[in-house]
Amino acid sequence: MADLKRVESFQYPAAHFGHLNDPQQKALDEFKQICQDEGYYQPAAADGKASHDDETLLRFLRARRFIPPEAFKQFKDTEDWRKEHDVVGLYNTIDVDEYEQTRRLYPQWTGRRDKRGIPVYLFEVAPLNSKNISAYEKNLANATLTSSKVSTKTLRLFALYENLTRFIMPLCSAIERHHPETPISQSNNIVDISNVGLKQFWNLKGHMQDASTLATAYYPETLDRIFIIGAPAFFPTVWGWIKRWFDPVTVSKIFILSSQNVFPTLSQYIDPEHIPKKYGGNLDFEWGNMPVLEPEIESKIKWENPAVQNGKKTLPIGPIRWERGPNGSMKAVAVGNENGKPRNALVFTLENPVDAKTMYDPAIINTPIAESELALTSAGTYTQPSDTEGSNGDIGSTPSDSPTPSATPKPSEPHSTTSEIPIREGTSDTRYEQQHSIHTTDQFSDGTPHIIVSGHDHGDKTMAIETATVSQASKDVSIEAPELPVPGYVDHAKQLAASATSTLSSTVASAAGAVGDLARTQRTGEAEDIVEEKRTKSGGSEDRQ
Repeated sequence: MADLKRVESFQYPAAHFGHLNDPQQKALDEFKQICQDEGYYQPAAADGKASHDDETLLRFLRARRFIPPEAFKQFKDTEDWRKEHDVVGLYNTIDVDEYEQTRRLYPQWTGRRDKRGIPVYLFEVAPLNSKNISAYEKNLANATLTSSKVSTKTLRLFALYENLTRFIMPLCSAIERHHPETPISQSNNIVDISNVGLKQFWNLKGHMQDASTLATAYYPETLDRIFIIGAPAFFPTVWGWIKRWFDPVTVSKIFILSSQNVFPTLSQYIDPEHIPKKYGGNLDFEWGNMPVLEPEIESKIKWENPAVQNGKKTLPIGPIRWERGPNGSMKAVAVGNENGKPRNALVFTLENPVDAKTMYDPAIINTPIAESELALTSAGTYTQPSDTEGSNGDIGSTPSDSPTPSATPKPSEPHSTTSEIPIREGTSDTRYEQQHSIHTTDQFSDGTPHIIVSGHDHGDKTMAIETATVSQASKDVSIEAPELPVPGYVDHAKQLAASATSTLSSTVASAAGAVGDLARTQRTGEAEDIVEEKRTKSGGSEDRQ
């Protein structure tokens, strides 16, 4: 029997456009037909462009384990949601300054790509303190673009995701890279949590949950990896409840790096010239900057109306969209409203995008991906605190910014591409070469079999799922499925967030009360006297009986 090796089934470019196996291609064809029959997809017209490119459709298939009916349900929900909220119109008309205010609170594109051509984002959490968040939320009251269907804060999040999928990903796809036939549809994120206290983490939970819930439901499979840098001493203690804010597949893509492993790990995936200097690289980029475009991009574009940052040309603030030019060229056009007036300014032209002929070419033949290209995959097994640390995610004191010495994290193990990992009995979420087509679902969905709800102390509840898989029958775990239907994508995410919040609030209140009682007893110096008095009285009562 061959040695078992842990692999990531859907790592780019495997299971992406141009690199599908036969069952995946068959699933894509079936998915297209379902979407077309239901009126949600139009095949390529005379101009050779379909209503949705294959890579966009494949994002939904990967998210739903290449099961076409399930993928269609999420795709339909997304298309209906986009139409209901006029997401395209929002992006084209949002106020430029309001867009910029929001950009500064979320991951920001550095203007660089990793070794595969995937954009690299930076997210520094420390500046998101209560003062800055409060000021931002007050400014929302004066927003020019509002909706009766959704909060202004969420509307602005729509615009940021649209910028990722409609401008930055196509730009990165249009520049030379190893697989020019495969469009870029994901992003990498460096998340710096240096100098972030426990209380700040807790205060930011809603801020982070909003973005995660939106991405999971309506922008699936747009995240490649997350590198967490600067984890404080207490991080293993809080990791258990922080990871509940995100879906399991998102958690599996997270690398938590010790200080000595930051540059060695990042440089495996990103060339040093594209890594910010503060993390050991050579890039002059600071949090809040507009993108510092890499030389490969600069050499391919012709500037028309750039902004200037530190003496160099860069993108203007606000949303930017693509328009098709003559002879396959691409034109980057700044849109949105500026000073109350619509903006429509040509920023630059990209004359010869490398994917102009391949992106919509039906003649592209699927080619297999060498395993060596997938060698740097990790499911976070070697870079995340174990579930046994931090009492399974329950924190035993009121959130504060004073970590305990005992919470100091252990150094991360060196990154490895292989491991002898025992097969978990009774589940199907461990991926091996012998189970190459199996992929764990990233959301609870209607029809998912065998959902087991377990209760724990302090009102904590967890769900164990026997996921539906490809090429493997569901296992009989002899536990009845619940009668209630499984919630949809957004509802389930909200329920998980509410459950985690309720659990943590209860635990914190209980622990805080206990700590307060002990502190008062210690300050009066009467602890021993009280214990002795109670013992004596108890003995006296027994004697009288």
